[in-house]
Amino acid sequence: MLSYKQQTLEDRWDAIVVGSGIGGLAAAALLAKHAGKRVLVLERHYTAGGYTHSFRRPNYSWDVGVHYVGEAQNPDSPVRAVFDHITGGALEWHPMPKVYDRAIIGEQTFDFSAGVENLHEALKRTFPSESAGIDGYLAAVQSARKAGELYFAEKAVPGPIARLAGRWMRAPFLKWASRTTLDVLQQFTRDPELIGILTAQWGDYGLPPAQSSFGMHAIIAGHYFQGASYPIGGSARIAETIAPMIQRNGGKIVVSAEVREILIEDRAAVGVRMADGCEFRSNLVVSDVGARNTFDRLVQDPQPIREDLRHIPGSMAHLSLYAGVKESAASLGLNGTNLWICPSADHDANLARFLNDPAAPFPMLFISFPSAKDPAFDKKHPSRATIEAVALAPYEWFARFEDTKWKKRGEDYDSFKAGMQCRIQRELEQAVPAIAGKIDHAELSTPLTTRHFMNYAHGEAYGLAATPQRFLTRSLKPRTSVRNLYLTGQDVATLGVTGAMMGGVVAASAILGRNLLKSIRSG
Repeated sequence: MLSYKQQTLEDRWDAIVVGSGIGGLAAAALLAKHAGKRVLVLERHYTAGGYTHSFRRPNYSWDVGVHYVGEAQNPDSPVRAVFDHITGGALEWHPMPKVYDRAIIGEQTFDFSAGVENLHEALKRTFPSESAGIDGYLAAVQSARKAGELYFAEKAVPGPIARLAGRWMRAPFLKWASRTTLDVLQQFTRDPELIGILTAQWGDYGLPPAQSSFGMHAIIAGHYFQGASYPIGGSARIAETIAPMIQRNGGKIVVSAEVREILIEDRAAVGVRMADGCEFRSNLVVSDVGARNTFDRLVQDPQPIREDLRHIPGSMAHLSLYAGVKESAASLGLNGTNLWICPSADHDANLARFLNDPAAPFPMLFISFPSAKDPAFDKKHPSRATIEAVALAPYEWFARFEDTKWKKRGEDYDSFKAGMQCRIQRELEQAVPAIAGKIDHAELSTPLTTRHFMNYAHGEAYGLAATPQRFLTRSLKPRTSVRNLYLTGQDVATLGVTGAMMGGVVAASAILGRNLLKSIRSG
């Protein structure tokens, strides 16, 4: 991966991808592998990978956005098949513990164990009077996930087919996705404690039950039914192992390369203009920077999608504490199980209380142990352990500092940030007593940190919010109103790492006019 300023690039390319998140890298790799295209991937950050990149401090390293991946442990799953395909099988996975998630809600603890049958039994054991409701819920999740296959396939099919069969392809999934998670769950149970447990992982899609689409909840919840895995060597291995597929056909991934504008002539994309004024030309431009960034920042001509985007909020921003300890994960007794800590089972009320009062309890604190999940960590950082603690937080609390520069934001910002860091660290040490008083290094990222590195205007953790309206919006698909300009990533498909990757599959399928997922799965 090369720095923009340290090389001379050709003017013309078969395809240009703006942004190197996994959605952009997946699309680029598939265009290279299946169509032999020379792809130029342009990344404004100094490292590639988007939310899959890692960062280092002396004796430590942390992953910024990958905490666990479902279905990767199953070689027959579409998720694993795509990862293997775009990395040539070079990306290796380590299974997480059988209990991959532990929810601590008030005084109640519930373990999410690998295997849908284990989840089924644990739920019925904890809520014996809710047997019928639990059965109904699990069936609804499976139904929604199955229906999602046609819904996302419709995004890639040619226009004439979409006009003929699109409504039929979308309808089964929209039956679920057009309703909120709470609305659907209350169809099966009225027990608030059960609903709280079933939605304890709501941070994985960024909205509590009364606001999130059940379609999104079902995709994420079902994604982990068989457990989870972690990339060996950390999440940076994702970009590292995809890169050779792009480079093999003469493509390049270039970092510190900021695109200012997507060039349009005669209503067609013809290339990009860089921040320094240089231009690169191609008859195919793919944007991995999000729908809103693409059409509010990079496309100068107004497009119809802007009106649609007005009705879909951005996802919430977050705080993330990166902590390091001068002991190994094994010696501390950390086994890799994620923790979800919530003050009560009413996640919507918890969030509303926090938004109104920053001193209120965090509505959700997610704690992850990357060094305990990665068997290669000890080789790189012996006798060290890393922990990440993530809490959602509104961008508005930090907006008054948005015109300041990274690491030079002033005393008021530093003071507010320090207060949040102390609170999260205190809760972290209470939740994980083994590290109490042993933290050697700690630093906090805020929504402004995300804004600086990921270029989301309001520090969004997941691009567009996972509301029902998001899934009803027809313009969120790879083909855009600008000829030869395509979207990829999580705004095209669903949230998170695998959602963004599948967005790359959908985008490449639309560009090449064939079902690449079918080709990938058939070998």
